[in-house]
Amino acid sequence: MSTMTQRLQVLLDDAEFAEIRRIARRHRMTVAEWVRQALRTARRDEPRYEAERKLAVLREATAYNFPTAEMDEILSDIERGRLGDLE
Repeated sequence: MSTMTQRLQVLLDDAEFAEIRRIARRHRMTVAEWVRQALRTARRDEPRYEAERKLAVLREATAYNFPTAEMDEILSDIERGRLGDLE
């Protein structure tokens, strides 16, 4: 069990709190634990990086012009180069 170090206060209307309490009871946990787990799930499902950062990385990566081919052809070229047989 980890040590809790911060308190978060969230105000809910009575109906919403009652529904959360029912759900928590169904899962045999306190409302606080159910809320912690729901927040962990929401945080885990949130994208780790912003879309703009991802796009910048993709733009940088696609700026290069590397040779491409099928994997078998690339491996064959590597082997021929290792054997000194490229022409």
